[in-house]
Amino acid sequence: MPDRTRARALAQESIRRGDAVGWFERLYAEADNGDAIVPWADLAANPHVVEWFDREAPPPGRLLDVGCGLGDTAENLARRGFRVVAFDVSKSAVETARRRSPQSPVDYRVEDLLRLPGEFTAAFDLVVECYTLQVLPPPARAQAIEALRRCVAPGGALLVVARGREPHEPEGEMPWPLTRAEVEAIATSALRLADFGDFFDHEDPPVRRFRAVFRRDA
Repeated sequence: MPDRTRARALAQESIRRGDAVGWFERLYAEADNGDAIVPWADLAANPHVVEWFDREAPPPGRLLDVGCGLGDTAENLARRGFRVVAFDVSKSAVETARRRSPQSPVDYRVEDLLRLPGEFTAAFDLVVECYTLQVLPPPARAQAIEALRRCVAPGGALLVVARGREPHEPEGEMPWPLTRAEVEAIATSALRLADFGDFFDHEDPPVRRFRAVFRRDA
């Protein structure tokens, strides 16, 4: 299991100051200097996103990769023909993603999920959110969910992947697993829950994951 000690310390300090996302840049910057590790930076596309795309084969369109990190998932989706806009709140992460793939067609940007630009509203056929909601405290998570909903174009979809837990199980430390009810509550009258997966991954020990798809009416 990756060492999350430094990430958790930075997150706790940042959240205590009222800044739910400022710690991401500090973590990536420290990792660039060799002083920390980014626990989720596997230098490979997220397998749960890849598995879904392999199985469902959605038609290429305009796609938003939320919290893109070092860009591995964004690059995988671009190779499938999607026109990918990928953003992260960490400038260091985005700079590394660009440096790793200098000829990439991906439009990498530094953006804050809690303060997205107006041009993202209803602009994407597919929005991919993987492991971002689970590292936000509840107030910021609710704000992030609202932002995700706004990004989905008519007829588009939102894919969410997160750690899962039962309601009676403790939240534990960051990353905080979500309950099924919390994930299902992303749905609205216009953004319906179309599919829900509950499974254990292949990590050692295995981690419970939820993978949900929400679709907006055309």
